[in-house]
Amino acid sequence: MNKNVMMRDVPQGDRPRERLIREGAPTLSNQELLAILLHSGTKNESVMQLAERLVSQFKGLELLKEASIEELKSVKGIGTAKAVQLLAGFEIGQRMARMVHDSRYAIRSPEDGADYVMEELRALKQEHFVALFLNTKNQVLQKKTIFVGSLNTSIVHPREVFKEAVRQSAASIICFHNHPSGDPTPSREDIDVTKRLVSCGKMLGVDVLDHIVIGDRKFVSLKQKGLI
Repeated sequence: MNKNVMMRDVPQGDRPRERLIREGAPTLSNQELLAILLHSGTKNESVMQLAERLVSQFKGLELLKEASIEELKSVKGIGTAKAVQLLAGFEIGQRMARMVHDSRYAIRSPEDGADYVMEELRALKQEHFVALFLNTKNQVLQKKTIFVGSLNTSIVHPREVFKEAVRQSAASIICFHNHPSGDPTPSREDIDVTKRLVSCGKMLGVDVLDHIVIGDRKFVSLKQKGLI
């Protein structure tokens, strides 16, 4: 590829890579950061123009970071290589955002629990039932997805939940699941599943501290609602 295409029409001092070196990454716009990930434009379009069109087509980063390879490739000028570069960049960002939770994160409130799983669960297209297994200090020993699909009492079996609790020697657990609609209002099934888990936990000596339903940047704690 002609090197002139890579940052064509962008003055040397204003190129994203030079600005990042000179001023630091936080000073760059979303468009500039995307331009660095894309690395090059097309024959008829600079990399900055391509980045701007990409952001515009997906109406911002929120939908862009959830895009599949095929959805990215549907944008003129984005081939497999560029799509892969973008997805790799997005995944690194999300993994780093989760790293803070990996060193025995302590759950002290429903807000702590929701923060722990929010970014992972809120954008999923199917319901995921996830359990956090905690020690006596309410520190996370393990996080495990127990089930994927709509909740009901016949499918989310306590055996699967408490088998892992015993394996981890957990003192307590917190359950989560997401509502793909974005509305975290608990359903009748959500409440029934919770009551069944609480009852089984009491028999086994493992406290079910909460069941938190995750929506789009919001959540409902069944404990706070008095349903546990």
